[in-house]
Amino acid sequence: MTTQTPPSFEAAYARLEDILEKMNSGKVSLEDSLKLYEEADQLISWCSKRLSQAEKKIEILVKNRDAELQQDAQGRPLSQPFGTTSSAPFAE
Repeated sequence: MTTQTPPSFEAAYARLEDILEKMNSGKVSLEDSLKLYEEADQLISWCSKRLSQAEKKIEILVKNRDAELQQDAQGRPLSQPFGTTSSAPFAE
Protein backbone atom coordinates (compact mmCIF):
# COMPACT_ATOMS: atom_id res chain seq x y z
CA MET A 1 0.00 0.00 0.00
CA THR A 2 1.41 3.35 -0.94
CA THR A 3 -0.20 6.69 -0.21
CA GLN A 4 -3.58 5.62 -1.55
CA THR A 5 -6.14 3.75 0.52
CA PRO A 6 -7.19 0.26 -0.50
CA PRO A 7 -10.49 -0.11 -2.33
CA SER A 8 -12.07 -2.06 0.54
CA PHE A 9 -11.39 -3.63 3.91
CA GLU A 10 -11.45 -7.03 2.27
CA ALA A 11 -8.83 -5.99 -0.31
CA ALA A 12 -6.58 -4.62 2.43
CA TYR A 13 -6.95 -7.81 4.45
CA ALA A 14 -6.18 -9.94 1.40
CA ARG A 15 -3.06 -7.88 0.75
CA LEU A 16 -1.99 -8.36 4.37
CA GLU A 17 -2.36 -12.11 3.96
CA ASP A 18 -0.31 -11.96 0.76
CA ILE A 19 2.45 -10.00 2.51
CA LEU A 20 2.51 -12.45 5.40
CA GLU A 21 2.79 -15.39 3.03
CA LYS A 22 5.67 -13.75 1.16
CA MET A 23 7.54 -12.84 4.34
CA ASN A 24 7.09 -16.32 5.80
CA SER A 25 8.36 -17.97 2.63
CA GLY A 26 11.94 -17.04 3.46
CA LYS A 27 12.52 -16.15 -0.19
CA VAL A 28 12.30 -12.38 0.21
CA SER A 29 15.41 -10.24 0.52
CA LEU A 30 15.95 -8.07 3.58
CA GLU A 31 15.29 -4.92 1.54
CA ASP A 32 12.02 -6.31 0.18
CA SER A 33 11.05 -7.57 3.64
CA LEU A 34 11.42 -4.04 5.03
CA LYS A 35 9.26 -2.62 2.24
CA LEU A 36 6.62 -5.30 2.82
CA TYR A 37 6.74 -4.66 6.57
CA GLU A 38 6.15 -0.93 6.03
CA GLU A 39 3.25 -1.65 3.71
CA ALA A 40 1.77 -4.13 6.19
CA ASP A 41 2.09 -1.57 8.98
CA GLN A 42 0.09 0.96 6.95
CA LEU A 43 -2.53 -1.65 6.06
CA ILE A 44 -2.90 -2.74 9.69
CA SER A 45 -3.40 0.86 10.76
CA TRP A 46 -5.98 1.45 8.02
CA CYS A 47 -7.86 -1.78 8.81
CA SER A 48 -7.86 -0.98 12.52
CA LYS A 49 -9.39 2.43 11.85
CA ARG A 50 -12.06 0.91 9.60
CA LEU A 51 -12.94 -1.73 12.21
CA SER A 52 -13.17 0.95 14.89
CA GLN A 53 -15.49 3.02 12.67
CA ALA A 54 -17.66 -0.02 12.00
CA GLU A 55 -17.81 -0.84 15.71
CA LYS A 56 -18.97 2.70 16.51
CA LYS A 57 -21.68 2.49 13.86
CA ILE A 58 -22.86 -0.84 15.25
CA GLU A 59 -22.97 0.57 18.78
CA ILE A 60 -25.17 3.38 17.53
CA LEU A 61 -27.50 0.89 15.89
CA VAL A 62 -27.73 -1.36 18.95
CA LYS A 63 -30.39 0.54 20.81
CA ASN A 64 -33.42 -0.48 22.77
CA ARG A 65 -36.94 0.70 22.03
CA ASP A 66 -36.42 3.85 24.10
CA ALA A 67 -33.61 4.83 21.72
CA GLU A 68 -31.00 4.43 24.43
CA LEU A 69 -27.84 2.46 23.98
CA GLN A 70 -27.97 -0.74 26.00
CA GLN A 71 -24.98 -1.04 28.33
CA ASP A 72 -23.54 -3.68 30.64
CA ALA A 73 -22.68 -3.13 34.31
CA GLN A 74 -19.34 -1.54 33.35
CA GLY A 75 -21.00 0.94 30.99
CA ARG A 76 -19.82 -0.80 27.81
CA PRO A 77 -22.29 -1.05 24.94
CA LEU A 78 -23.93 -4.43 24.60
CA SER A 79 -23.48 -6.15 21.29
CA GLN A 80 -24.62 -9.19 19.42
CA PRO A 81 -22.37 -11.16 17.06
CA PHE A 82 -23.19 -11.01 13.39
CA GLY A 83 -25.00 -14.03 12.05
CA THR A 84 -26.94 -14.91 15.17
CA THR A 85 -30.53 -15.83 14.54
CA SER A 86 -31.64 -15.76 18.14
CA SER A 87 -34.53 -13.49 19.00
CA ALA A 88 -33.11 -12.99 22.48
CA PRO A 89 -32.18 -9.48 23.58
CA PHE A 90 -28.65 -8.28 22.89
CA ALA A 91 -26.06 -9.76 25.22
CA GLU A 92 -22.33 -10.07 25.43
